[in-house]
Amino acid sequence: MKVSRNQIGKKRKHQESSANTSETAPEDTVASTMDANDGFTFTEVNSVKASSMKVISCHFSADGKWLATAGHDKKAVLWYTDGLKRKSIFEGHSSLITDVCFSPSMPYLATSSFDKTIRVWDAGNPRNSLHTFRGHSTCVMSVDFHPNRDDLICSCDGDGEIRYWSITNSNCARVFKGGSAQIRFQPRLGRYLAAAEDCAVSILDVETQARRHLLQGHVKPIHFLCWDPSGEYIASVSEDFVRIWTVGSGDKGECIHELSSKGNKFYSCVFHPTNPSLLIIGCYQSLELWNMTQNKSATLPAHEGLIASLAVSNATRLVASASHDKFVKLWT
Repeated sequence: MKVSRNQIGKKRKHQESSANTSETAPEDTVASTMDANDGFTFTEVNSVKASSMKVISCHFSADGKWLATAGHDKKAVLWYTDGLKRKSIFEGHSSLITDVCFSPSMPYLATSSFDKTIRVWDAGNPRNSLHTFRGHSTCVMSVDFHPNRDDLICSCDGDGEIRYWSITNSNCARVFKGGSAQIRFQPRLGRYLAAAEDCAVSILDVETQARRHLLQGHVKPIHFLCWDPSGEYIASVSEDFVRIWTVGSGDKGECIHELSSKGNKFYSCVFHPTNPSLLIIGCYQSLELWNMTQNKSATLPAHEGLIASLAVSNATRLVASASHDKFVKLWT
């Protein structure tokens, strides 16, 4: 089977501290080559039809052995990353699942849904959810586990309400405002929470909820947030732009890189697991590979629908793409 591949940029460290669907697999395509002498490749290694409906979220377990997917069919599916063989199905939500994520330290999986609930599951036992958190008054749009505190998860809803939940006590620990599209804890340190609402991103102190930065510049709603592994940088994605911001210790929340979509609608993104200068952007049908320090990009045909979610495993160095075309793919 042919695989898609692309070459882009040298490995460099940071120089600064509803789409159409298809019932059949997209045809494999050889993409254009950028700066081939640098020898960087990005290749599709596996693909599977993950659902009979749109897939809108994916996430790797901390060890990279499992991949979770979820979307419009109201189910979360757990896959063995090796071979993309299905392990188990998690059912219980009464409406589509908006987000799925693994705990970084426990064998837990969390899902958020239009049914206004968040569920926490034992990844090894899909029969029933361990916890069902209720309290949001509208659709829950995103959920995330704190990187260091096993007990703490966070969610946001379409009205901009953010809630902290205690897994141990099975209750809501705190309620405040600030995120309506997506929330993501800062990796490793977990000091900050990034929350996207409309055209701005708030960087909030996890303990006090005080806003440290308000990242403004997008003119269209932000769909997706992604931290780099160090927790010093964050990418924000709207339909027309991707922006990279400095938000680590001592930074001022400045935009240091930006890329225009030039009509190729952006939706999701993830930092490449081995090339810190490379951002992978999910678009309609294609991936955009952007070398931020060289400000060069190349387009890689990838799916037949919107690429709604991207995930990376630093353990296996794999990237996953989930699409409205009902497929999930692995790349390296």
